[in-house]
Amino acid sequence: MRRRRTDSGLTLRAISGTYVVILGIDMDQADCDGLLGFAIHRTDHTEDEAYWMQGIKTFAETDPGFVAGSTYSTRQHPIQGFSWSDYSAKPGHDYTYRVEAVFGTPTDLRSEARVQVRISTESPEGGDHDVYFNRGVAASQAYARRFGNRRPDEVGDAAFAWLSRGLYEATEGFIESAVDSSYQLRVAAYEFHYKPVLQTLKAAKHRGVDVRVVFDNRKESPGEKNDAAVRDVGISSICTRRETNKSAISHNKFIVRIKDGVPEAVLTGGTNFSEGGIFGHSNVSHVVEDSAIAAEYLRYWNLLNDDPASADLRPVLSSTVALPTGLPPVGTTSVFSPRSETDALEYYADLGRKANDGLFATFAFGMNNVIQDVYRNSTAGLRYAVMEKKTRPMKAGPERDAEEAKIDSLRRMKENRFAIGSKLTSSKFDRWLSERDSGLNRNVRFIHNKFMLIDPLTSSPVVIAGSANFSEASSTKNDENMLIVRNNNRVADIYLGEFMRLYNHHAFREFLERVNSNTLSANPSHLRTDDWWRSYFGNTARSRQRQFFVG
Repeated sequence: MRRRRTDSGLTLRAISGTYVVILGIDMDQADCDGLLGFAIHRTDHTEDEAYWMQGIKTFAETDPGFVAGSTYSTRQHPIQGFSWSDYSAKPGHDYTYRVEAVFGTPTDLRSEARVQVRISTESPEGGDHDVYFNRGVAASQAYARRFGNRRPDEVGDAAFAWLSRGLYEATEGFIESAVDSSYQLRVAAYEFHYKPVLQTLKAAKHRGVDVRVVFDNRKESPGEKNDAAVRDVGISSICTRRETNKSAISHNKFIVRIKDGVPEAVLTGGTNFSEGGIFGHSNVSHVVEDSAIAAEYLRYWNLLNDDPASADLRPVLSSTVALPTGLPPVGTTSVFSPRSETDALEYYADLGRKANDGLFATFAFGMNNVIQDVYRNSTAGLRYAVMEKKTRPMKAGPERDAEEAKIDSLRRMKENRFAIGSKLTSSKFDRWLSERDSGLNRNVRFIHNKFMLIDPLTSSPVVIAGSANFSEASSTKNDENMLIVRNNNRVADIYLGEFMRLYNHHAFREFLERVNSNTLSANPSHLRTDDWWRSYFGNTARSRQRQFFVG
């Protein structure tokens, strides 16, 4: 949902997803002399509560000197920026956000302009698209404050529930929605070894549901873990082992629900059916309740269940799953791989190049050369990327150095804003707590999402999301699926909020990681009393961000 209002020369636009509300703030540069920041007040009409939002920086003159990890009211210590995100929002709540422009001195603050917007957050379940993002940031201040940096398995159920943020529960609920023998479930999986999911499928089988699974079973990981879990749970009889293609992977993660022979819905996305996939690195599960889309996934599953060689599957999918011409049609389109050409990757790239306002994408295994060209030449004035690392997995040496140099070159372009997955490893900085990985993932610790947003805040946003990593292999070798959703503001707003949550989280930590640890200080850096706001105007990255989010 999006709401925008101007009052007393101050403009506020609120963009709500499920657990995130982005606030874009603006005022004339001529009115900013003496501006100390913005105080933000939230009224929760759903729970009948009202309070000033909290920040982490203080003025030196009025610093109360709280312990590390503390937060402070923005009424006394305002936000110094023209965009801000509320990560404590709850789904399906009705909120009013009031922003006040604060002037004066730290010891004598006064509000000279105020504006407020009333907005509702989205419920993950809504319309024909249900979208569930996990927390994806175990290495965070919130986790450190809540669970004392103990591993999730040391904390127990509370930590896992917090990290899941409804994603596991949605997966379990989707399976359990097949209540009796009138239902069928068809599962395609890469990592398939989180036993509670397997046990939920077994329970469905016991209540009469026709359950069938096809999973990656190459000898190397994850095949051995998949096979062991399937045997331990006792569901081998309902499984097909996808093992013909030794050099490619069966990378899907979807479940089709069918009732009385008619496909009803599909749960898909980038989340593996593994402990690390559900609770560890960042992931999304996306449910489409559309019989036509579900039927396309079922047709695809039936092909996979025969365990065909890629050489046989490519021409079938290329001829029967046509890519759109030009802009995707309004609504939802599905794309399946492997294909005979890299046409799917090229299609996504072409959409990205022609973006008008904004381009946002995630990369778990580096950035393909085709997509690098998009970030070099797109017409979008603001282009964000969140990456697990600068490159795909590569050994140290000249080849990796050259690849990293290409990413660094892109990062120097004023239109591009990149963040690389990172965590805060020191407690020496600015009263922040050190952070610890969940320990649930080895190869991909932070960013596992695979989605691209094209002009997400326009009236015709495009969301591309699924299992594919925007790579050549995902187009021509691996079993993959993607959704293209056009003109669905609700879906775009949810994805954008979660993207910015991940971007802001990792951009700050990556910056600190590049700083020599010897220069870090536990002494707090304070809010400024100079013209801090000047960098938010003119031809700067911050100015572009201000204009984009305020609309």
